[in-house]
Amino acid sequence: MFCKLSSAFTICLTLFASLSFLTVTYGRNDARPSSAEERSISVSRPPILRSQAHEMYERLDLENAGLSLDAFSYALSGYLTLLEKGKLQNPYTLTICDFSQSSKNKRLYIIDLKEMKILWNTYVAHGRRSGGEFAQSFSNTPKSHKSSLGFYITENTYYGAHGLSLRINGLEKGINDQAKARNIVIHGSDYVGDDFLENNPFTGRSFGCPAVPEEEKAAIINVIKGGSCLFIYHPTKQYLSVSKILKS
Repeated sequence: MFCKLSSAFTICLTLFASLSFLTVTYGRNDARPSSAEERSISVSRPPILRSQAHEMYERLDLENAGLSLDAFSYALSGYLTLLEKGKLQNPYTLTICDFSQSSKNKRLYIIDLKEMKILWNTYVAHGRRSGGEFAQSFSNTPKSHKSSLGFYITENTYYGAHGLSLRINGLEKGINDQAKARNIVIHGSDYVGDDFLENNPFTGRSFGCPAVPEEEKAAIINVIKGGSCLFIYHPTKQYLSVSKILKS
């Protein structure tokens, strides 16, 4: 499997090597406190792609944007697995939702892997029963009002109760494969963003959808729709130890 991933990574590097790195401007996140649960979790960095992921991580300046190397390494590993399997129709865009961070932080990252730049770094909500400021509990169960971790592929857009929205397909059985049945989609909301945080201690929560700021939803949805990779991350062994995509 190492050869398989190395081959996919070589293809990516060959493609990216001819492209110059572009400086990106984005809001810097606040300091990120750690919950007791987060401090108690000890998860080693994925061995596959460690050095390669670190190189890309530094080029993208993701540490300064608040994203951990672990989160990016896992996201890249799963992305390459999906790429190798031909699952991605929009292969240059990788979206990472980092639920290890406070919801007061800009913890959604949309990365252009062709141009090697951060396209978007903004707020995103987690499910109301997943936790308050920090997401700590996750579920694949309908009506749980919790977020589901793991890898998704974005699909088509539609207009619903929240206006323009984006369907996402959970790829991991028992982890997030009930996303469609639960109507888990990407949509905009007024309880996400700077204006809401001015009068509230942390970002509002959804019924499990990764909701984004209302004023940014159209731009975000139009960039990532149509078959790109979305990874919702949290450093809990309950997910990391069973994900078949990460083990592939």
